[in-house]
Amino acid sequence: MDIVTSIFGASASGAGPLLLAGFLGIALILITLPFLFKSREDPLDKLKKDAHRDDPIRGRPLRTAKSGQKLEKYSTFLEPQDEEEYSNIRMKLTQAGYQSKEAVLIYHFSQFALGIGLLVVGVVYYLLFKSGGETDPTKMMMYILGPGIAGYMAPKYWVTRRQQARKDEITDGFPDALDMMLVCVEAGQSMDQSIIRVAGEIRASYPALADEFAIVSQQVKAGKDKANVLADMAERCGVQDVSSFVTVMVQSQTFGTSIAEALRVYAGEMRDKRVMRAEEKANKLPTKMTLATMMLTVPPLLIILVAPSVIGITALGK
Repeated sequence: MDIVTSIFGASASGAGPLLLAGFLGIALILITLPFLFKSREDPLDKLKKDAHRDDPIRGRPLRTAKSGQKLEKYSTFLEPQDEEEYSNIRMKLTQAGYQSKEAVLIYHFSQFALGIGLLVVGVVYYLLFKSGGETDPTKMMMYILGPGIAGYMAPKYWVTRRQQARKDEITDGFPDALDMMLVCVEAGQSMDQSIIRVAGEIRASYPALADEFAIVSQQVKAGKDKANVLADMAERCGVQDVSSFVTVMVQSQTFGTSIAEALRVYAGEMRDKRVMRAEEKANKLPTKMTLATMMLTVPPLLIILVAPSVIGITALGK
């Protein structure tokens, strides 16, 4: 206890056991990490590699992700073992625009690295600048644990913001894409050709939506069923308008109705819906401005009206 008091000050003597437990926990984590990262290779994977080593096609991948290969051997530690949890994180990253195979690994590694790194930074900052004076144990925990918690939550906050921004971009650009697709279909192009054309035309304004259309065209060229391809697109986007569009296209293909007519009706609905969203935002604006208007207008008005009377009363009192 005397050692803790000499390092952290007299105010931290009551939290001595808590400090010792915290530092011992950090030390144990740092000691355990090399053993966790040093995972042995699965014998079945080794047999597969040996079997495909001499195969020029199966033994050589078409594309390699160097950043993900370095983390692949830590997948049992970094990736969630629960299938449902893994699927939810995978879908969230996909909707945020991170569609690579190693996205989940990189996401969890970022949380782990930033959490541990900023925790160490918090400890160093406290020892160098705050340990000499009288510091409350609550503030001490905030200095030490606060940066670590912030570092752990930062990737989640970033992915959530990216996901929402991507959804907004797709929602804003989808009516224009449907209008362009309708023009292409009425000009005599097929649905697949119109998707390719729209993907190229809207890339400058809405790159996220252009990427989704490009993925659809590539999957259709690869021979995948169009209904499944469109359903996958709706799942990747996570936007209700795209899901409704997929339902309309699948029903049109199933019942043999005109795709151009279905696009014309649905594109008109999307334009009306976009106008309604703009009107909704405009109607919300006065309510949002009320508080700011009161804070910026009422105090100066009170000063102008009340200040002369206060000055007069003060002068009469003297």
